[in-house]
Amino acid sequence: MKLRTALASATAIALGLGLGAARAEEPTLTISVYSFAQDEFKELVYAPFEEKCGCKLVVETGNSVERLAKIEANKANPVIDMAVISMADALQASRAGLIDTIDTSKLSNYDKLYDIAKDPNGDGMSVGYTFYATSIVYRTDKMQIDSWADLLKPEYVSHVAFPNVITNQGPPALYMLGQALGSDTADLAAPIAAIGEAKDEIVTFYVKSSQLVQLMQQEEIWAAPIGRFSWAPFTKLDLPLGWATPKEGQTGGMNVMVVTKGSKNRDLALEFMDYWLSTEVQTKLAEHLVDSPANAEVVVSDEVAGNITYGEETAKALKLIPSAVALDNRDGWLKLWNEKVGQ
Repeated sequence: MKLRTALASATAIALGLGLGAARAEEPTLTISVYSFAQDEFKELVYAPFEEKCGCKLVVETGNSVERLAKIEANKANPVIDMAVISMADALQASRAGLIDTIDTSKLSNYDKLYDIAKDPNGDGMSVGYTFYATSIVYRTDKMQIDSWADLLKPEYVSHVAFPNVITNQGPPALYMLGQALGSDTADLAAPIAAIGEAKDEIVTFYVKSSQLVQLMQQEEIWAAPIGRFSWAPFTKLDLPLGWATPKEGQTGGMNVMVVTKGSKNRDLALEFMDYWLSTEVQTKLAEHLVDSPANAEVVVSDEVAGNITYGEETAKALKLIPSAVALDNRDGWLKLWNEKVGQ
């Protein structure tokens, strides 16, 4: 009886060790992403990919500064395999030697992307997975927006919220305001000066777009430059709101995927990137109003299309600030903003 018990125990231990070894061999991919819409990403991207690849995803979130700092701090022994960041942050990471060239031959969905997403910075270090337009949400019963300069009209300016220069929307909005004022210089001096002159009338210089929905609902503001990804909450307000199409055009931004230099899971990172770029996944994300698709094969309903940045014509028309311009002028923009606006 004792011998049988001992044998049974030994068998159980051996089975346990075997299961433990199997778990230990399970591939693990650590990704660094924005904290935005993580419940949706888990449902639509992460969980299905884990099931498909038989691997485990470790998801780390945070703002761009924190996430880039972690990649920098672990440069010698990377703990992040793949990250999604802005175009400008990708160029910054490239200049710092933190990311590696992407072998696009291993991305079966690469050729499906809009041209602007294939190599956004022209260095082969990133691939765009979503882009967005930046324009103006406004009260159609209170005002008419034909130009970015209309935001500063005396009859409108005291009902406007403008993005702080430290936000993702700040520089693009200033860039388009500069276009409207006849200035195209990289230092954004003319639009920052114009905002400075109107600073006492502008309702607020917002940092988070979520602030704007309440201000609009309370009728404290009539207009504000926003990214298209922030548009959906406004559609739920019982107000006559429109998305402006100024004569100078729309600006915007793009988020990209990168692989950290020295990643031990490079092939798995590329497999995950390819999955995210697939027509199926990009369509689901678009239909849930999570991300605008960079995959040109995505087809959505008119209702969905009206709430995201969608279509080849839109993609071609976006006036994006080149990453090098953003990086090389970022400190100057902040210095001038502090001098003229003081926020």
